[in-house]
Amino acid sequence: MAYKKLIPFINTESESIDSVINQAVKYVNMGADELFVFRYSPSELEREEFLTLLKKLTDTVDVPIIAGIYLKRFEDAKKAFYTGISKIAVQNKLLDDYIAFNEAVERFGKENVYLEMDEREFISDDYDTEYYIVKHLSLSEDFINKANNENYHLLLRDSLRKNKLETLYSIDRVEAVSTNSLYDKNLMLVKKELVDNGIDMNIFSSSLSFKDLKTDANGLVPVIVQDYKTEKVLMLAYMNEESFNSTLETGMMTYYSRSRQEIWCKGLTSGHFQYVKKLLIDCDNDTILAKVRQVGAACHTGNLSCFYRELASKDYDDTNPYKVFDDVYNVIMDRKANPKEGSYTNYLFEQGIDKILKKCGEEATEMIIAAKNPNAEELKYEISDFLYHLMVLMAECDLTWDDITKELANR
Repeated sequence: MAYKKLIPFINTESESIDSVINQAVKYVNMGADELFVFRYSPSELEREEFLTLLKKLTDTVDVPIIAGIYLKRFEDAKKAFYTGISKIAVQNKLLDDYIAFNEAVERFGKENVYLEMDEREFISDDYDTEYYIVKHLSLSEDFINKANNENYHLLLRDSLRKNKLETLYSIDRVEAVSTNSLYDKNLMLVKKELVDNGIDMNIFSSSLSFKDLKTDANGLVPVIVQDYKTEKVLMLAYMNEESFNSTLETGMMTYYSRSRQEIWCKGLTSGHFQYVKKLLIDCDNDTILAKVRQVGAACHTGNLSCFYRELASKDYDDTNPYKVFDDVYNVIMDRKANPKEGSYTNYLFEQGIDKILKKCGEEATEMIIAAKNPNAEELKYEISDFLYHLMVLMAECDLTWDDITKELANR
């Protein structure tokens, strides 16, 4: 294992969707390696609400999510995984039997299905699994002896009222600690302190020191800042050694202001923070490219990017083939939310799922027929018709291109 993980947990049972999303985003921005969210209620209504929450959560954050679920049937696990989460956790005391649990392990892999229990349960019996979440920790000698079994993979869930992070991580087979006690902390700084105490954690570590970079006469290096998903160029700023090291330690873009001659953390006054995803260096070691998650606007004018004024241009085709899918899908979703009289898209939504499926089938057939003809132009049109109707189906079923591309990436 390359490093041990810090995984905040959120009990969603008394929380609104917006509250959970806000907590999750803050944790991720501050450096969480994964998230553990749970709702163990056996209520069918609450389980469906939790699935809706998980779907919104996986659409919002970009770290793996462990979902603690009530498991009665294998389908409960399948529905959870289909929301896009990475792993599930099942409370041992809520299992009537292990049939559904074992089916989930067989289908999704043992490393993706945790059995959650308290320390006494863990000590007192043997279970046919290697992956555990253990809570209510007293760290007894019996627990430590059993926890060090080389076959186990342990995630410890703890409030840190009695135990220290360093102590929990010092147990060899502990791969992660999950807690809700660090909400107001910069987790990157917490992990940096753990690294300083000899514990391997996931922090930013530069392959070059600042002294290896080529600076200008004032000891500064220019930094081009880019949105990590859209790749839109947001701004240009400068770093000195202090701001460079602060950026690595905190995970928040920190610069040197040439006009004020001081260090400044982007967003400290405006709230428009930039959270580091990746730092790259150019071929001459004299310019940094920062890929960031931008909160709000990068520009002090309120524009997303500082580069919003055109100086000169010429006509050219700047069609992004990947963006086209998003653009068309967004128009379809707008029609769904804001019906327009005479719109064929709204006609399909009004007719319902059966009509949409019928049209998808018809267009698929026409695409197959066109593919048998020598003229590729006809096939181009039929594929376009099929993709449009497919996107209407996606919108009807609340699926996005992000959902599809994530599934393809997982494969």
